[in-house]
Amino acid sequence: MTNSVLAIGGHIGDMDLTAGPTLAKLVLEGASATIVALTPGERGHPRMTPADYKVQKIAEGTAFAEAIGADFRVLDHSDGFLPATDDVALELARIIREKQPDTIITHWKHSIHSDHEHTAQVAERARFLAGLPIESDEDFKTLTPYAELAARVAELPRHGVRTFMHAENWEDMEGFTPTRYVPIPDEAFYRWVSAIRHQAFARGETYGFRYIDYYTALMTTRGCLAGYPRACAFHTSPTPEVSKLAGP
Repeated sequence: MTNSVLAIGGHIGDMDLTAGPTLAKLVLEGASATIVALTPGERGHPRMTPADYKVQKIAEGTAFAEAIGADFRVLDHSDGFLPATDDVALELARIIREKQPDTIITHWKHSIHSDHEHTAQVAERARFLAGLPIESDEDFKTLTPYAELAARVAELPRHGVRTFMHAENWEDMEGFTPTRYVPIPDEAFYRWVSAIRHQAFARGETYGFRYIDYYTALMTTRGCLAGYPRACAFHTSPTPEVSKLAGP
């Protein structure tokens, strides 16, 4: 069974929607969960200023995580301009070393949104750096101009992440093929619904897309294919040995 999971999204709300039901399930089973957003997603409202929406998004992400029993972090990169660079990867590697997750969940590597693609790349790089020995001044010089960040990563013990999973997202569907279905029991589903409905964009109040309806219907569809009432689909990279993440 997964004891600790880290869900990494490009924006606040990305992992809440796609991985949220699975995180709620795992927390109910006794696992620890952390949601990390690499940007607040502050440019995603057609009528609010980025500064105002940033405040709202952080409040919504914090409330969602608390409601499902997860921890929450948001990095201060700019929505729409997230770089796939070592400074971002090192920030994330430090969180991986701190949280010691068995499993990482993030975006699929192809998307109509560059922030999502870059998040997938950065998460892979951070996974590598979290398990890499970084111990000497020469190591820090190799990661110049990010020597200070590398030194902060080196303060914490190395950690290898066993399972790396890509969540199903309607914006990230190019080449996405499910390789694992996670059954979502009623208690986890209703905990997720109760939490996600407090995010304005998920209710369709930004650009009108009915996110909650879409992901609820998708869970039913995936459940039909997997033989459960509801399920979430993931692509594992690479496909690991069969684990207990998906339950019996």
